[in-house]
Amino acid sequence: MRLPRAVYGLYERRLAASLPRSSVPRHVGVILDGNRRWAASFGEPASTGHQRGADKIFELLTWSEDVGVEVVTLWMLSTDNLKREHDELTELVRIITDAVCDLAATGRWRIQVMGDLDLLPPEAAQKLRGAQQRTAAVRGLHVNVAIGYGGRHEIVDAVRSLLREHVERGTTLEQLADSFDVDHITANLYTRGQPDPDLVIRTSGEQRLGGFLLWQSAHSEFYFCEAYWPDFRRVDFLRALRSYAERERRLGR
Repeated sequence: MRLPRAVYGLYERRLAASLPRSSVPRHVGVILDGNRRWAASFGEPASTGHQRGADKIFELLTWSEDVGVEVVTLWMLSTDNLKREHDELTELVRIITDAVCDLAATGRWRIQVMGDLDLLPPEAAQKLRGAQQRTAAVRGLHVNVAIGYGGRHEIVDAVRSLLREHVERGTTLEQLADSFDVDHITANLYTRGQPDPDLVIRTSGEQRLGGFLLWQSAHSEFYFCEAYWPDFRRVDFLRALRSYAERERRLGR
C-alpha cells in the first residue's frame, strides 16, 4: 500500500534526519539492475527501461551529495551485457554514453570511466573518454561509471599492468614472486587511490554481486532492494544508508 504523499514526505524527512552523519559510507557502489524487467512489466521495449534507468542516475548522485558520500560507483554495462542482441546493445550503449556525457556537462561531478572501452564502438569510447577528461579538475563527488566492466576482467588487467611495469624496470619473475603481495594488485585496480566501497546496493531483488568490484568489496556491506532500478526512490536509498549505519562493521576482525 502506498502512503499518501504528505505522509510519505514526512517519513522520508524523518528518515533522513535520523541518519548519523558519522556513519555515512564514504564510497557507495550501485548495481543498477532491473531496467529490462521494469520495461517488460509495462509492455515496453527494453530501451524504454534503459532510458528510464539512465534518467534516475542524476537523482541518485544528488541524494549521495546531500548526505556526504564521497565516491559513487555505478555499474552501467557489464562484459556479459556485451553479449546481448545487436540492436538492444547498440541502443543501450547510446543511452549510457549520452547519460555519462550529460552528467559531465553539469560540471558538478568528476567522472571516471572504468572498464575496457576497447570493447565498445570507437565513437562511444571516444565520447566517454572525453567526458572523463572534461571533468578531471572537478572537485566534489567522484563518480565511477563501470562500462564494459567485469570484476575478473579488472583483476586480470591489474596483474597485466603490474607485470608490464616490472618488465620495464627489469625485475625478474623470481624477484617479483618473492615480493608480490595484495598491495600490488590494489595499486593497479581501476579504483586505485580511492577508498574501497563501504556499501554496495543492488536493485531488483537479485542477491548476488555478479562480479562487481570483486577485489574491493572484501569488507563491504551489502543491501539488496526489491525495487527495479527505474523505481528506486530516495527513501530506498535512505533505508540502505540506515541499514548500513545499524550494522557493526568488524572488517574481518
